[in-house]
Amino acid sequence: MAKDKEITLEDLPGVGAATAEKLKEAGYDSVLSIAVASAGEVVEITGLSDLAARKLIKAARDELKMGFESGFDLMKKRENLLRISVGSPKLNAFFGGGIESNGITECYGQYGAGKSAIAHQLAVNVQLPKEQGGAEGIAVWIDTESTFRPERIKQMAIKVGLDPDKVLENIKVARTFNSDHQMLLVEKVADLIKEGMNVKLLIVDSLMGHFRSDYMGRGQLADRQQKLNKHIHALLKLATTHNIVVYVTNQVMARPDTFFGDPTEAIGGNVLAHGMTTRVYLRKGKKGSRVAKMIDSPHIPEIECPFRITEGGIDDFE
Repeated sequence: MAKDKEITLEDLPGVGAATAEKLKEAGYDSVLSIAVASAGEVVEITGLSDLAARKLIKAARDELKMGFESGFDLMKKRENLLRISVGSPKLNAFFGGGIESNGITECYGQYGAGKSAIAHQLAVNVQLPKEQGGAEGIAVWIDTESTFRPERIKQMAIKVGLDPDKVLENIKVARTFNSDHQMLLVEKVADLIKEGMNVKLLIVDSLMGHFRSDYMGRGQLADRQQKLNKHIHALLKLATTHNIVVYVTNQVMARPDTFFGDPTEAIGGNVLAHGMTTRVYLRKGKKGSRVAKMIDSPHIPEIECPFRITEGGIDDFE
């Protein structure tokens, strides 16, 4: 990253003022953004030949020394990841210290399981100081199902000792109406960051709602999954490039071929499952509680944790 600040796009081979301007207009305004781009993207934006585009990308990667790293170096880098508190101390421990950056955390479950409640809590807590489980940043909420409630944010903000009006000011909400609009807004998040907004949390509630309604039937399944794959990679790129927390919710279906056990399954298929860093299943528990079950994580075992939703937000269930 230090190198990224020292060198400009114009310093890369084959990039003149006109080419640099085209790249910047398309959102590729740093050496890092070129290093993680594909040759096809660069060709489409600049009009360069495929060979020239590959040389450009290679030069950017060489400048940033994007090669193999030791496990020790990666461990040191993970110490700089953000971890946002979800309110409940036990649920924070369940997530390994909070929901972390540099990846996508997905929570899926039936209606009323607590998916949007956790989203509201994160949108408040991201504004807390780091020593209190926050990131001192701004939240962006892509609302596909009209679930965002300012009143709920105010209740949670008061509980953690923040000014409700300031908290609401630091949450940028956009209502989406189809999958194309949803994908466009994810691209706009990068623009907000370039404009100087300290975005540290991106919420998509819910990820599959529009894809489920825009693409119906088996005949459109391949097109839907291809488009979904592109959308997930855009989210991952945001998370890793800008070190932000990405939290998405997902709808479920009941598997008709399940005769024993819980038939509930997240929609989106293998494309979505492989793209998520951490997957958590939420369900209703006893005495008004909710239960979070870790389904998939690179470093957390398959465990469960009960929690409750109170007027002030997410809390432990005793």
